[in-house]
This record gives sequence, C-alpha cells and structure tokens, in this order.
Amino acid sequence: MSKDTVQNGLVVSMDYKLTVDGEVLDTSDDAGPLQFLAGYDNIVPGLEREMIGMKIGERKDVVVKAEDGYGEFDEDAFIEMPRIEFPEDIKLEEGMELYLTDEDDQPQTAYVTDFDDQTVQLDLNHPLAGAELHFTVTVVALREPTEEELDHGHVHEEGHPH
Repeated sequence: MSKDTVQNGLVVSMDYKLTVDGEVLDTSDDAGPLQFLAGYDNIVPGLEREMIGMKIGERKDVVVKAEDGYGEFDEDAFIEMPRIEFPEDIKLEEGMELYLTDEDDQPQTAYVTDFDDQTVQLDLNHPLAGAELHFTVTVVALREPTEEELDHGHVHEEGHPH
C-alpha cells in the first residue's frame, strides 16, 4: 500500500476549517490536526470521498451537500417524552444535548427543543442536518494504523479510553 496519498486503511491527519452559511463553525487551529481512519466512516462521507488521493501538504476546498454530510433535516425526527423519565436532578435547557439509546440499544443523540413539568420535546436531527458544509482541508500526515486501531475502526490518540 502506498503511504503518500489518502486512501482507505490509512490514518490521515488533517488541518481543517468548517464553514456553514458563511460562518466558521470549527477549525483544527486550537486542538491541532484531526486524525481519522480512512474508509471506516469516521468523518462525513462527502468529505472523506473528496480527500481520497490527496497528498501530504495538499490543500483542498470541499463542498459537501447535506445528503453526504449529516443528512437532510427530518421534520418527523422529533419525539416527546414524559418529564418523569428524566432524572430529577437534571437541569434541562433548550438546545441541551442528551444521549439516549433507541429500541435496538443503539446510542442516539437528541437535543432538547422545549420542556415543561410534564413533557420534554427532543429533536433527533444532527444540528447540521440539512446544511451544506464548506471545508478547507490540508493533509498534514499519513501513517499505517495499528492493529488495535484497525480492530476498533478508529484512531487511538494518546490517552484514548477503552
């Protein structure tokens, strides 16, 4: 396997900037390069697909449509739950991120949209669902993954808990 271009099965380190509707939402400036294991669905599919074949040091502007990013906004992805199902000591706030499990015991993220003493309304859409994502990415390094990273399907950075 050639290690000089982005391809499935390699760990990619990239600098990035994410812009949505002209507003910069996230960059690698503070935390340093983002690492992901290519081909393992670690980043949005539209971005990963556009990065395949990039070389170390190469910079690229990538536009990712909603369907290749966090999906289209689903008007039916709202649920209402009884307030009593939440711990009494939880201080609910609009926009609060909660972690739930669905009927198949799969983790699911939800966002509080409204609540009162009886009910809590949750939005199951990702906050960027329906958004066109504008990335500026630069490949800063490529490496072979460890056996453990391949087994787990993601990068293990220093201090990675398991």
